[in-house]
Amino acid sequence: MTDQPTNLDAHRGMAAQKATDLRRLRSEVEADQEALRTRQATLEDLLAAAPATDWPEAIEKARYLLGLFAQSLDASDLRRRKLIDHVLADFDHLLDKQNQ
Repeated sequence: MTDQPTNLDAHRGMAAQKATDLRRLRSEVEADQEALRTRQATLEDLLAAAPATDWPEAIEKARYLLGLFAQSLDASDLRRRKLIDHVLADFDHLLDKQNQ
């Protein structure tokens, strides 16, 4: 009996190795997506927990919602994407103006 574990990957053919690699990668991606959904739910709970206490906090909530909306837009809907970009730029401008 040996103390070294057997590397099963070395004994597989190329097709079997590729299938194994794809299953491992898919499993990692699914775990990452689940972790992201959990973090996103936590963030949304925090954002919804209380009303904003000032404009910067309200802007952060709006940025988040606009980002979600932008992700759901079709690539062909350039008008709405442009509008979202302009609103986000307005937020930056107003925050900079407030901090001066």
